[in-house]
Amino acid sequence: MSDSLSSDLPNVDAALLSVPDPQRLRAARPATHPPRILLLYGSLRERSYSRLLAQEAQRLLGHLGAEARLYRPEGLPLPDGAPVEHPKVAELRDLAAWSEGMVWCSPERHGAMSAVLKAQIDWIPLALGARRPTQGKTLAVMQVSGGSQSFNAVNQLRVLGRWMRMVTIPNQSSVPKAYQEFDEAGRMKPSPLYDRVVDVMEELVKFTLLTRDVSPYLVERYSERRESAAALSSRLNQRAI
Repeated sequence: MSDSLSSDLPNVDAALLSVPDPQRLRAARPATHPPRILLLYGSLRERSYSRLLAQEAQRLLGHLGAEARLYRPEGLPLPDGAPVEHPKVAELRDLAAWSEGMVWCSPERHGAMSAVLKAQIDWIPLALGARRPTQGKTLAVMQVSGGSQSFNAVNQLRVLGRWMRMVTIPNQSSVPKAYQEFDEAGRMKPSPLYDRVVDVMEELVKFTLLTRDVSPYLVERYSERRESAAALSSRLNQRAI
């Protein structure tokens, strides 16, 4: 193989390029604890529909066998507006490290995700040394809208998930006219929109179970294998600035 590589692919280091191994995609000792899912929502309003939708997702995740934790962004400072030791920042980072998957739920504001949700994501570091805290973790994206159905926020969240090197599941939820979809107690009413939320959470748990034991191998890169750990750490820390 090395002779073939040297002639056909002279720019490739044969010692660092191997055919993907199916055996490495089967965990020798699969984890037995419930999937760990962190939910983030994007509004500080007293009646926040992104929070109500995230809470509905949290209930579903619990029924589906996951351990789901909801982060409350009240009191979180703006990115770079406080030291990383700030209690709300430290809480968010600890939960991000604990999680094996995430749910991001944002209202659509001016055709985009909310600043409240973006601030939470911006506080999650892209890299800690040579390790990416979100790399290989699963992600489900959802949004609520005050008007007709839109997908602007979830589309942006998908771009962010890719940038954070997360495994974003195919399904997603967009709830239009959210004020009509929740009762006075804050519970989502039965509807096809609710059924879609169930679909998304079910899919998220399945993808998390499928990938969590092998995520380091799934996101392993040839280019990074060529770098020394010191060089990789230096590059990632600069990129995170």
